[in-house]
Amino acid sequence: MPKIISTNPSQNYAIIGEVEISADNEVAAKVQSANAAKLMWKELGVEKRIEMLRPLYEKFAAKKEEFALLITKEMGKPISQSTSEMQGALEEIKWFLDNGAAALKNEITHEDAESIHQIVYEPFGTAAVITPWNFPFAMFVWGTFPNLIAGNTVVFKITEECPLTGKLIEAVMNSADLPLGVFSEVYGAGDIGHKLATSDVNLIWFTGSTKVGKELYKIAADKFIKALLEMGGSSPAIVFEDADLDKAVAQLYEERFNNCGQVCDAIKRLIVHESIYAEVTGKLIAELKTKKIGNPQEQDTDISSLVAKRQQDLLASQVQDAIDKGAKVEFVKEIPQELQGAYYPPTILTDIKTDMRVWKEEVFGPVLPIVTFKTEEEAVRLANDTCYGLGSRIYTKDTEKAKRIASKIEAGTVEINNVSRWHSKNPFGGYKSSGMGRELGTVGFRELCQIKVMSAEI
Repeated sequence: MPKIISTNPSQNYAIIGEVEISADNEVAAKVQSANAAKLMWKELGVEKRIEMLRPLYEKFAAKKEEFALLITKEMGKPISQSTSEMQGALEEIKWFLDNGAAALKNEITHEDAESIHQIVYEPFGTAAVITPWNFPFAMFVWGTFPNLIAGNTVVFKITEECPLTGKLIEAVMNSADLPLGVFSEVYGAGDIGHKLATSDVNLIWFTGSTKVGKELYKIAADKFIKALLEMGGSSPAIVFEDADLDKAVAQLYEERFNNCGQVCDAIKRLIVHESIYAEVTGKLIAELKTKKIGNPQEQDTDISSLVAKRQQDLLASQVQDAIDKGAKVEFVKEIPQELQGAYYPPTILTDIKTDMRVWKEEVFGPVLPIVTFKTEEEAVRLANDTCYGLGSRIYTKDTEKAKRIASKIEAGTVEINNVSRWHSKNPFGGYKSSGMGRELGTVGFRELCQIKVMSAEI
């Protein structure tokens, strides 16, 4: 059987293990099993489904450290950040379990002496859940638990970059004694995802690149089924002259360089008022100088490798394009010589032009382009000068200005100053090429459902 070889990008691509790629007949059999189970799973009702899923919280929590180490080995994420991913995802499992029933309860729209009218949220059927490598456990949680709670059965495909994480997920899920067909997993690259999406599924749930998301959207259109897509981003941060720069710079470092910059809604374009441009750039460089680039298994490592050599090569080509077109390299933090693998030096670029790839494309790594603006109108124009629209930030002490700018930004989320949007109650998704539909919160649960109206005599 063909196999996926899992390697460690932070240890010169040392082999960690291997997983068999799912054959076509295996994908078909798992989809068939999911379809056979979907009516039974639906008719159990949301309370019973939650009761059956609830033991999984403790099962995953018991393996938190094992998962964190495996994520670090397979994708190069610093262990402290892998641990944080696990903790956050476990909290989200608990939120889904504790709030799913309320989100999906029947909603009375009209009632009088003779009749009652209700919205009923019903599952689509079988969901194909396809997830990326940058947050392999968290994205499994986002895609799988709300679907199962809503009553959809799930056939799950994890990224080919983290197959061993996927096998551990499958082992834990199988230990819960869920009914046959309710959850299953397939393994492979994009071709396996394509086979799954073109199978007899009723819903496609996907997080990943815009290119793949658009391909899946075409498949869904041909099949006339729903697709829920969370894709790429090139999020702007606008820093006005009255911002609290010490707080802003510390947060901007995290928003750009966490997970080595491999975050869909990371700040990828920094838009700074011209009067504070030199100060902001200097403070960011000073912040970067304090950070350690190192072995991701060491607790004090802040930045480590990218996930694969192809990401390293792509990033190098994007930066070289900027340099060739006149960008200035303000700062490069050197990689220690003893580190071998998919490392890329954290880089700050200025003198950016809008025809450069680092401005037009999604930059998935530790590179930050900085541009200046003079007026609010120019800041908004620069922020919206992208095909993406996932996240954004505004830094200013002027509350009214912040609200005014926020209303003009074309993005699914706007964070003002140091407030984080991240809460399981808040729906997440993007405008334009950043996606379609929303995840998390009550809105996210209902995205996974058919809406039926029942009107009956009293």
